[in-house]
Amino acid sequence: MRYFDCVIIGAGAAGLMCAATAGQRGRRVLVVDHANKVGKKILMSGGGRCNFTNQWVEPANFLSANPHFCISALKRFSQYDFLSLVDKHQLAYHEKTLGQLFCDNRAKDILNILLAECEAGGVTIETRCAVQQITQLSSIDTATHTQQTEPDTARFELQTALGPVRCESLVVATGGPSIPTLGASGFGYDLARQFGLQVTDLQASLVPFTFKGERLALAQSLAGVALPVSISCNNQTFKEALLFTHKGLSGPAVLQISNYWHPGEAVQINFLPDHDLQACLREWQQAGEKAELKTLLSRLLPKRVVLAWLAFPELQALVDKPVAQLSHADIAALASVFQCWSCIPAGTEGYKTAEVTRGGVCTDQISSKTFETKSVAGLYFIGEVLDVTGWLGGFNFQWAWSSGWCAGQYV
Repeated sequence: MRYFDCVIIGAGAAGLMCAATAGQRGRRVLVVDHANKVGKKILMSGGGRCNFTNQWVEPANFLSANPHFCISALKRFSQYDFLSLVDKHQLAYHEKTLGQLFCDNRAKDILNILLAECEAGGVTIETRCAVQQITQLSSIDTATHTQQTEPDTARFELQTALGPVRCESLVVATGGPSIPTLGASGFGYDLARQFGLQVTDLQASLVPFTFKGERLALAQSLAGVALPVSISCNNQTFKEALLFTHKGLSGPAVLQISNYWHPGEAVQINFLPDHDLQACLREWQQAGEKAELKTLLSRLLPKRVVLAWLAFPELQALVDKPVAQLSHADIAALASVFQCWSCIPAGTEGYKTAEVTRGGVCTDQISSKTFETKSVAGLYFIGEVLDVTGWLGGFNFQWAWSSGWCAGQYV
């Protein structure tokens, strides 16, 4: 039987951050992960360059049934605190659009920083170490086990693929089931339920939309076309790029709005977010433009999109109509279709391509200061497994760093 002050299940961003923080406080820390190597999501993120945080992190960038829960952690360990760690290790990075920060070289540079910090804290990390069972110990259990270094402080016993382990603090940093090919699962939710905690409804998020029928045929005809749009759902709007795919819609704008979409709901898309199409059409009329409507619209949009949208039944009669002859009703119809196109996705591509899982362990049961559960002493939940979901753009990594660091102060 081995004993550690703290055992962390999950060697991802949150788990490694927590381990490094606790280890450097002098705690004896063990990190276990059933995968064959640590930090798999870190390594594949950001196209292999890891969008590790964002310059403009605010609580408003996160979704939760309790929107106030994330405030404390984000203040106590902010994006600037993580950037100080990055600078300490002399990592070269750059900013892309909307405050997104990426490694100049490779995502492994971020993982190497975390591993170096864990090493500085004397953290033990074991991969290929599945947890088979967890038991909460009573005082009688700990008192009768005489071979432990500190038997009277152990609260949990874990049966693992590498043998039994006891610990005082147990941290669940297992993430959610998004991208199961990397070994992701719902194990953390099962543990929460085992200890009597509630788990909110779960949904794949930051994920592409899928279509069926005519909408699918339309998307497939435009597969590979990307353009800037404004996309809205449930009073939330994002202005970023959209990509047509063979399954439906993707691109940053779509991934962002998927955080706010629920099955059966419509999303509205403005394909000309920087223009007032009605004003443009009237200007063309006043200027005496002789070109065909499709030619003029192709000045503003990819021609394939223009032709596809002009093929809609409500616009077919306008295709060959000179711009000068467009009525107010015609102009309004064009603006409605191009600047307020409504569609109901058939669904999403699901957890296999989702970047995160929306929902998770109910935060009402967790201390926003320590991340310890209110009902089970010594049990902590951090990172994606909690009901806190960030926007695309480095926000979910920042939540991992913030929650991991905060818990690491107390485990």
